[in-house]
Amino acid sequence: MRIYKIVSVLVITASIFLISCSKTTSKFEVVNPVEQVFIDRVNEMPNLPEPFKILDFNQLAKDYDAKVYDPNQTGDYWPLVWKDNSRKNFDQETYGIYTAMGDVRQGTENYKGIFHESLASFGSVLGASMVGINKSNQAGENYVGMLKNYFNSDTKWNIMMNNTSPEVAQLGGGYARDWWYDVYPNVMFYAVADFYPEEKGYDNLLQTIADQFYKADTILNGNYDYSFFDYSTMEPKKNWICTQQDVAAGHSYVLYSAYQKFQDPKYLEGAKSSIEALLNQEDNYFYEILMPFGAYVAARMNAEQGTNYDFSNILNWTFNGDSVCREGWGVLVDNWNGYDVSGLVGSTTHNGGFGFLMNTYDTMWPLVPMVRYDQRYANTIGKWMLNAANASRLFYPNEIPDEHQTIPEEKEHTKGVIAYEGLIKKAHYEQYEHIKAPVAIGDGMHWNKDNPKVSQFSVYGSGHVGIAGSIISRTNIENILQLDLLATDFYKAKAFPSYLYYNPNVEAKEVTISVGENQVKIYDTTKRAFISTKATGDFTFTMEKENAAVLIFVPEKAKIEIREGKLYADDVVIDYRYEI
Repeated sequence: MRIYKIVSVLVITASIFLISCSKTTSKFEVVNPVEQVFIDRVNEMPNLPEPFKILDFNQLAKDYDAKVYDPNQTGDYWPLVWKDNSRKNFDQETYGIYTAMGDVRQGTENYKGIFHESLASFGSVLGASMVGINKSNQAGENYVGMLKNYFNSDTKWNIMMNNTSPEVAQLGGGYARDWWYDVYPNVMFYAVADFYPEEKGYDNLLQTIADQFYKADTILNGNYDYSFFDYSTMEPKKNWICTQQDVAAGHSYVLYSAYQKFQDPKYLEGAKSSIEALLNQEDNYFYEILMPFGAYVAARMNAEQGTNYDFSNILNWTFNGDSVCREGWGVLVDNWNGYDVSGLVGSTTHNGGFGFLMNTYDTMWPLVPMVRYDQRYANTIGKWMLNAANASRLFYPNEIPDEHQTIPEEKEHTKGVIAYEGLIKKAHYEQYEHIKAPVAIGDGMHWNKDNPKVSQFSVYGSGHVGIAGSIISRTNIENILQLDLLATDFYKAKAFPSYLYYNPNVEAKEVTISVGENQVKIYDTTKRAFISTKATGDFTFTMEKENAAVLIFVPEKAKIEIREGKLYADDVVIDYRYEI
């Protein structure tokens, strides 16, 4: 090991020397590149999906927030937010946001205005926060503070839930019968809280949630073979809904986030216990959205805690579409009448395939930052993201031809920011069976028979666009994206700017990016080498064909050293797997 460390230092020194004469080239000898790990299903996706277009997701997220959170918006089905003064759980006014446009279950005139879902509220607050909008002080409203009403203290569950009250549970949205619905709001809440560490009352709620999840994991003791868990009586339950073992990933994500924030060792113990419960599963129980969070947590704990979790099964279960819980649930790999839909998350089998906007956005959240902790997956995640980002635009009525939409005549009501909930190969409503794939559609009419056609437009799913908006930006090469590895890496240690790039082309490309005004040296974790020691402003580097790069922008004067198998710049880790 000592000899290897000496060699490693020499490699670093040599690579810096070889590039010291040029600011704009990455041509140097790579001694010890990282061997990439591939996922078969991603390999089947096209390198160059067509027709190709990447939306400005960042601007779309800002436009969504500006319109959806404007109570003075006019027009049919607008505004989309309303005030709820029922004071459930907390003695304060809160607010609701429509799940779908025109949803007859919602608004001030229906069910006393108390039916609204945290999937919409948390998702839209999180999405806006990710693109730089302060939701704790917006036009005099503190939407961050109002989220506390989803903490179900009245029912003694003492966790965030999808509704503020069981009074409206029968209307939809889970609630004490469908486990992911009860756990995922807490995953989202932890993410929101990372943006607002000073929000009054948040720390107490975060700790209480973590304590509840820790107790639940202790009781489950490695067995997550249940449909839901009663967090008030601390009892696991089964019902008509299939068992959801991937909820262990949600528990682990919350508990590891709690450990990072509060440094209580019991939370680390619980995070390990719950992720090991998932890793010990023999079959795929991917149900809705939580499975990929397990891959992120496992990769991060390997990097930060010295564990040695093999999480390849979790990634395969996320993509493969062979879930024994929810048949076909995974990631689409297909082309429908000339439209590549590969990368979308949902059912791979329902009516030939049924991708969902929210699930696609939310899967980006854990899988992109995972690459920061394990760069072996840079090629795979880079290629998947290119496909997913491209296909995601097809949900939006202004981005897909009218002949592939169920209600193109209604798209003016979306004001350019609300998308269809899903994209399906063959419509599952009789009146739309004639439409050729891909079919932009939604399930609002399924939730309630009285819902209007416009309920196919998904307010809740569209609100998660900020996830993509915070991660994805363009480079000078149309199909080479810059993916921010830090944007959704919450409760992280200090880190330098870190980006994933993937070149899908059959030839090398010269990629130009902006590295900022301060001089930096640039380290590529996939090559385990520096590609520049003095870069400022625009920087151009060569990307090999069908290959990824993970670039870290390191302060030019930072001291580089190896400690315990990691590469540091001063006291900041820039490569967690340097000596593996």
